[in-house]
Amino acid sequence: MSLHKCETPASDIAAEALQSPNSGSIQIVNFGCRLNIYEGEVIKKQAQEAGLKSAIIFNSCAVTSEAERQVRQAIRRARKENPDVKIIVTGCSAQTHPDMYNTMQEVDKVLGNQEKLEKSSYMFGIGESEKVQVNDIMSVKETASHMVMSFDGRARAFVQVQNGCDHRCTFCIIPFGRGNSRSVPMGDVVKEVRGLVEAGFKEVVLTGVDISDYGKDLPSSPTLGQMTRRLLALVPELPRLRLSSIDAVEVDDDLYELLANEPRLMPHMHISLQAGDDMILKRMKRRHSRSDIVEFCKKVRKLRPDVVFGADIIAGFPTETDEMFANTLALVDEVQLTYLHVFPYSARSGTPAAKMPQVAKEIRKQRAAQLREAGQRQLAAFLQSQVGKTVQVIVENGNDGRTEHFAAVTLDTPQMAGTMVQSVVTHADEHKLYGSVIQ
Repeated sequence: MSLHKCETPASDIAAEALQSPNSGSIQIVNFGCRLNIYEGEVIKKQAQEAGLKSAIIFNSCAVTSEAERQVRQAIRRARKENPDVKIIVTGCSAQTHPDMYNTMQEVDKVLGNQEKLEKSSYMFGIGESEKVQVNDIMSVKETASHMVMSFDGRARAFVQVQNGCDHRCTFCIIPFGRGNSRSVPMGDVVKEVRGLVEAGFKEVVLTGVDISDYGKDLPSSPTLGQMTRRLLALVPELPRLRLSSIDAVEVDDDLYELLANEPRLMPHMHISLQAGDDMILKRMKRRHSRSDIVEFCKKVRKLRPDVVFGADIIAGFPTETDEMFANTLALVDEVQLTYLHVFPYSARSGTPAAKMPQVAKEIRKQRAAQLREAGQRQLAAFLQSQVGKTVQVIVENGNDGRTEHFAAVTLDTPQMAGTMVQSVVTHADEHKLYGSVIQ
């Protein structure tokens, strides 16, 4: 998912820290994207209401083979350290490769992406069910809103507005893990965000598999921009709203207008880019061209001069020549991509790209490193440009927080997590800002 739709954590495909659960407790280990973080809270709520105790639930990612390897490794370690707990595996990897986990002796139950959100899936010992519960995800037609009123240890809340994907990029297996595109009705989104604000959250992130496709399956076909405009109008007390990864060519006029006139919509756009060469984009079956991205960035900067851009990029896609890679590398500087999620191409069985002529793994790694270096230079330059400015910081933990532009900042005095403070940026290094809190 993270490869072409949802934003990933800074550690790319890394799991949350795995700790031994307290006796009788439930631990959720989320891999991959922000949608999994949101769904992890739903899973925890459903499992608790089902009466499940002493369990570790792995919410897996299938975006790369490395992601799946990390899941299996974590499961084995968890079983060795916790021989008596129940181990449940769910998420995209469980949906697409249930047999892989069924054969693992360490695993007690395998749940699909639909089943993981249902309370009945976590009822052990009542007419003991099959070990594997994974349905045909393509048969799912709706995405329900799940009211999540707490995000343990997190300053911002994620709200799922959409799930699934109707597009078939040649490298991606995620539609087979998430199903076709399904949107949460606008009224349900507003209700959930309002509840989160009442619970004290100052920032909400709208997330999904392909949020740019929001609304096409709903009555009257509202767009992402229309839904966002309504949300901000109906929840005026929400201080900050952020979008996860978008397809630039799908941005509608309402969203452009909000970028120009609504300061509560954060000036941070994460683009589902993947490559900066037209031939590679065509072989990926992407919807945009290189020039589309250049024009999009120019248009948004004209509307919101302080905006920063992030992007997902795949290094070493099949058939990528040195010249094609150079086009992608040059785009990082041309449009000033500040936050990069870079992935060496990973072949997924059953996808068209896996049958194309492959680039050597060592070359993929080298190209990924070059892209990360270019992104780091852009990040360092942006951070230096912030020195001396006053920024609004949402505090994540003690002295650490994030600005409107999603820049990491360390404050000179600790603050309560979840609060927002004004800070003057005193200096910066290559990775983050340092600020003095304005009392």
